[in-house]
Amino acid sequence: MRQHNPAVVGSQSAVLTTNKLIRNTYTLLAMTLIFSAVTAGIAMITNMPPLNPFITLGGYFLLLFLTHKTANSATGLLFVFALTGFMGLTLGPILSMYLSLPNGDQLVMTALGGTGAIFLGLSGYALTTRKDFSFMGGFLMVGILVAFLAGIGAAIFDMQVLSLAVSAMFILLMSGLILYQTSAIVHGGENNYILATITLYVSIYNMFLSLLHLLTAFGGDD
Repeated sequence: MRQHNPAVVGSQSAVLTTNKLIRNTYTLLAMTLIFSAVTAGIAMITNMPPLNPFITLGGYFLLLFLTHKTANSATGLLFVFALTGFMGLTLGPILSMYLSLPNGDQLVMTALGGTGAIFLGLSGYALTTRKDFSFMGGFLMVGILVAFLAGIGAAIFDMQVLSLAVSAMFILLMSGLILYQTSAIVHGGENNYILATITLYVSIYNMFLSLLHLLTAFGGDD
């Protein structure tokens, strides 16, 4: 009778589990990005005015909390789409503002292409090299908190230079977060595809807006 090495069987099982997690994460991520594009389009077509920043932040953190709370159940999928749909709605008025600029369509497409290229490049690197980027966790958490608070300060006091610096910081931090999250999926640091999807989605969303802000500023339209 043929004997199976438990270590080999366990290793094969771990690879299958990881591959399934990667497939589920990127499938859901693609669906949420499409859904966000649809809700952003609806907001633009209906000329929806920008939401109050407190409502935007409140809605985001509430839906994010509910997504984390229900991530291990089917309800979590509903909150993923509620969160990403809401973020798409908030993006619509922002895109309308940028598209009203003389070369707005070029800026938006350049930011979109740049974000896509960065995401695919970093994800591909983390998936193919299988390097462990878990050491970045603490740095990213502190960095994002500092950048978030600096962004609020820049908005309150209308400090354009600080605002640009925050956008540059966010592009670097979101790049790090993509590497960190993809690495966590590969190495078992993240086993929930809903939570993995949300982290990658937020990274893409913030990177796109930050890149769009910088392109507009250096394009002479800010």
